[in-house]
Amino acid sequence: MKRTERLFAIAEYLRGRRTGVTAEILAERFGVTLRTMYRDLDALRAASMPLSAERGRGGGYALDKSYSLPPVNFTAREAALLVALGSFAVETRLLPFEETLQRALDKVRAALSTSAQRELVGRLQELAFVGIPAQPIAKAVRAAVERAWFEQQTLRITYRDSSGIQTTRDVRIEQVVMERRETRINAFDFAKNESRSFRLDRIESAEVIALAPAPPRST
Repeated sequence: MKRTERLFAIAEYLRGRRTGVTAEILAERFGVTLRTMYRDLDALRAASMPLSAERGRGGGYALDKSYSLPPVNFTAREAALLVALGSFAVETRLLPFEETLQRALDKVRAALSTSAQRELVGRLQELAFVGIPAQPIAKAVRAAVERAWFEQQTLRITYRDSSGIQTTRDVRIEQVVMERRETRINAFDFAKNESRSFRLDRIESAEVIALAPAPPRST
């Protein structure tokens, strides 16, 4: 995540919380060092973000309660369903785009009033989903797949097949398929000149590269 994107994400995360959040928790949440997080928080203050730090239990960094988003017509029950379903997708590794989904859920929470956020906490405790987690996918692979898919770019992958043999392929993602126990991509393989299926947990490494455009997707 670029720093500008992270700063926006930190602001959304804080805006969706009723209580303060420590710098340590923020650093872990956004995958940076504590020193980097302090620099980010200083940058938000320098950008006139009404950010304060409170000591003691329940303290930490928080945004001024008067700082609000433009109106969004989410009710607590609507937000509870969105947050619960999104959290379920993250916990079961259903979606490979975990960080993007987490940021979206932060924005859903942030759009609610303080009273609606309190109600949301109660509603979430009354919702439970049970599923079988899919196989884990490396964070760097998830990030590359997400970028390649959203930006419609070519992806170079090192893939390990069922026999343990590794090959390097250049592919263009056509579809992301999520099942209970695995997530895979259906992609056009340039070398084979055909569409093939790849399990994400078998992709050892991935990077977005610049190649000639792939054939248009079939409709």
